[in-house]
Amino acid sequence: MPTHPPFWRNGALALGLLLPGAALAQAPAAAPAAAPAAAPAAAPAQSPDTVVAKVNGATITAGDLAVAADDPALSLPGVDEAQKRNLLVDYMVDLKIGAQAAEKDKVAESPDFARKLAYFRDKLLLDEYLEREAKKAVTPQAERALYDETVKAMKPEEEVHARHILVDNEAEAKKIAARLKAGEDFAKVAAETSKDPGSKAEGGDLGWFTRERMVAPFADAAFKIEAGKISDPVKTQFGWHVIKVEEKRSKPVPSFDEMKEQVEAYLTRKTQQDIITKLREGAKIERVGAAPAAAPKADEKK
Repeated sequence: MPTHPPFWRNGALALGLLLPGAALAQAPAAAPAAAPAAAPAAAPAQSPDTVVAKVNGATITAGDLAVAADDPALSLPGVDEAQKRNLLVDYMVDLKIGAQAAEKDKVAESPDFARKLAYFRDKLLLDEYLEREAKKAVTPQAERALYDETVKAMKPEEEVHARHILVDNEAEAKKIAARLKAGEDFAKVAAETSKDPGSKAEGGDLGWFTRERMVAPFADAAFKIEAGKISDPVKTQFGWHVIKVEEKRSKPVPSFDEMKEQVEAYLTRKTQQDIITKLREGAKIERVGAAPAAAPKADEKK
């Protein structure tokens, strides 16, 4: 029986938790009485120095909004650009008001704040530096070279496209195999008899798979029989299977376009790791007051 990979769902932090009125701004509007007017043309790009709001005399610029928009915590999937801009302006106004209140209360003068400020300054500097250097290194030529090298090392791998019917016992599996070998439609019999909820509705279809994706007895049988043939009953820890192999092929090599994101991510990580390694090698690092090595346990002394 196939082993199914888990499905992961990514959740985004709702800006409604951060911005006053954001939830209302994102709520669906009532249906209009008349057909809506054509959407307005996109606003022209603004200079980063363009002032978009003022708070007690302090300015908020288009450049400030761009920085906020890059914050993963302020992600707004599904929100149009006009709404997103208004929400970010509201957020930056609240941020500025709160910062002004903190300044007035002398929050910035505490030693703890100074340490946090120094930490986040170093972190931002490192992030910007690594991002800049990665952009220099991750070129189209470097991506293509890594792809070609990776593909060259790939060995041909066989794939099978098969269907199966899962039942509880061998006797039932033998009856089903006999029906299928007599010419009954596999998809119809699978829909009637299979216990596998994942493939039953699809006529037992498992799609294409490689050997390692299936448990051993199932894979051995599926890769042994010829295309178009029906297997004898096969036992696994899930029950008894009757398998039909539809097609066989060598697994196609993924194209450059299919692997481009993975290639780019790998090159970016490798470049940044190499930079840190090189910086460490050239730095004078002293650990002061390091914790002493743990004493051996009693059984380790023997």
